[in-house]
Amino acid sequence: MPTRTHSRIDQEEDVQSVCQERSDPRTVERREVFPGLPGGPDLEGEPLELTDELLDALLAGARTAQEIAGPDGLLGQLTRRLLNRALETELTEHLGYEAGQAPPGGAGNARNGKPGKTILTDQGPLRIRSPRDRNGTFAPQLVKKRQTRWVGFDEKVISLYARGLTVREIQGHLAEIYGTEVSPDLISKITDTVLADAKSWQNRPLERLYPIVYLDALIVKIRDGHAVRNHACYVAIGVNLDGERDVLGLWFQQTEGAKFWLHVLTDLKHRGVADVLFFCVDGLTGFVEAIEATFPTATVQTCLVHQVRSSLRFVSYKDRKTLAADLRRIYTAVDADHAAEELTAFAEKWDSRYPMISASWLEHWEQITPFLAYPQDVRRVIYTTNSIEALHRQTRKIIKTRGHFPTEDAARKLIYLAITKAETRWKRVFHWPAALAAFKIEFGDRIPDNAI
Repeated sequence: MPTRTHSRIDQEEDVQSVCQERSDPRTVERREVFPGLPGGPDLEGEPLELTDELLDALLAGARTAQEIAGPDGLLGQLTRRLLNRALETELTEHLGYEAGQAPPGGAGNARNGKPGKTILTDQGPLRIRSPRDRNGTFAPQLVKKRQTRWVGFDEKVISLYARGLTVREIQGHLAEIYGTEVSPDLISKITDTVLADAKSWQNRPLERLYPIVYLDALIVKIRDGHAVRNHACYVAIGVNLDGERDVLGLWFQQTEGAKFWLHVLTDLKHRGVADVLFFCVDGLTGFVEAIEATFPTATVQTCLVHQVRSSLRFVSYKDRKTLAADLRRIYTAVDADHAAEELTAFAEKWDSRYPMISASWLEHWEQITPFLAYPQDVRRVIYTTNSIEALHRQTRKIIKTRGHFPTEDAARKLIYLAITKAETRWKRVFHWPAALAAFKIEFGDRIPDNAI
């Protein structure tokens, strides 16, 4: 089937048509505007380059931002003309002969008009003409049948949604900027495509070994009937052998509890995670038992930030600074034995006023001290859930304007978008080569030799 290639005359006619649509009095002279303009990509696939003369002709009479990029500006007219021409080319390829020529072999399929349709673009609504054939066999690919949105529009809506705007706010924004009314149902339909991506992402296979996995939950408000209730969004972040962070998944439950963490850990195992060296968690009751049931060889490290924050919760303001300094002597000790001595000294000094603090540290001592077996640079990698806390801070900035979500899926969409946005800014874990070398000495064959 013959393929039509746009000639130089075709390109000149497109430019002239745009100029005429703008009522430009300037005449486009072929010899002046198109000197040396290639007719299309060269043999090496280089893109078409437009000459300065051609750009001058297109910009004649268009000097303001409104005239260039406004609803009826030059960019919109060029886009419309290019789409119309491309659709005509697609129909020519489908029929096998040019417009105005007779069908090969006599009677056959033929052109059957060019009804108009409006498509939404990232520059606003655009009115184009979509050609059709008599037999109804033509299926355009550039702008498909019944397609009402073109390249960039869906991405624009999803970008606004990812910034925390509600459906109604997005509708108002599009009306204000582009002068087009978009129904809330259409916006919801566009953002629902994110949900399919989120569920596919949630079920993706994971790596066999993660040296470190951070676990924590984020509280979000979701409507439940006529009431709004707190729900826990369980989040897991893994650090792979290359020192790169990756959010492993999101799980929703009405409350945070060790029983549901067992479900989360089981899901990670089903998706391919066979071994984890360290789990860094808060002091939630039952957490250790849930980890031991699914990853019995893993070391559990209580987050020191959570532990200190919990210890200071009931301390009076006048004692807070001194008590925090004494706690610091415990978790900055040379090793676990010196840390135990510091805890004993702390208890002797503060138990008369705050006996619950030393009791809490003793209760979680086996999960507090594992990081003390490593050098300072390595300790920073495993002693806190700061990575997941930083992710929570970014997520809260986006969801705080919502107040609450109508459904769990609505929360899942927005948190998933916040995660994908945050992951693009994540860097490799600091001091990772030193940490991985220390882990290799400690855990031996659990880390492959080629990982170092």
